[in-house]
Amino acid sequence: MSEMNIDFEHALAENQKAILSVIKQAGLVTEVVEKIQASVDAGGKVIWLGNGGSAADAQHMAAELMVRYVKNRQPIASIALTTDSSILTAHTNDYDFDSVFSRQIEGLARPGDVVIAMSTSGNSHNVVKAIQVAKTCGCVTVALTGKKDSAMSEQADYCLQVDSVETARIQEAHSFFNHLICEGLDTLYD
Repeated sequence: MSEMNIDFEHALAENQKAILSVIKQAGLVTEVVEKIQASVDAGGKVIWLGNGGSAADAQHMAAELMVRYVKNRQPIASIALTTDSSILTAHTNDYDFDSVFSRQIEGLARPGDVVIAMSTSGNSHNVVKAIQVAKTCGCVTVALTGKKDSAMSEQADYCLQVDSVETARIQEAHSFFNHLICEGLDTLYD
């Protein structure tokens, strides 16, 4: 049996660097909140997606908008494309996994909707394809990625690039960014 060795100092330093990179892109938070407000006020919605931990984050954020974040306010139309097990399994069985999100975008998205896609690498095929289809549908696309330039960072209308190459720290920064979006929306809606 190996001896446990968690490097708390390294994890904290990487977390702080990743979080600081979100703060340095504060203007992006404001722009995304304004895009969401414009979409929702026009009858649109926010669509979240990602794989693995990012899928869990997508569900979490859709719930924050539909239910509540801090204060009691009206629901903000929002959906995660990672929650319907029948769609996920049927589509993957009948077609492939690369189009599991883009197919749902085709069916659910309307011009002006805001699609927020998360991938720590920025190169997940199914997430990249969802951004491509969302753009053809007239959606506003927001990519949340890691430090490296990627297919998502090149194709999305807006991109948060977290200053880290460590998956856990990137995901922590994505959650921080998403919660800042929730805080901004809480100030706009009663």
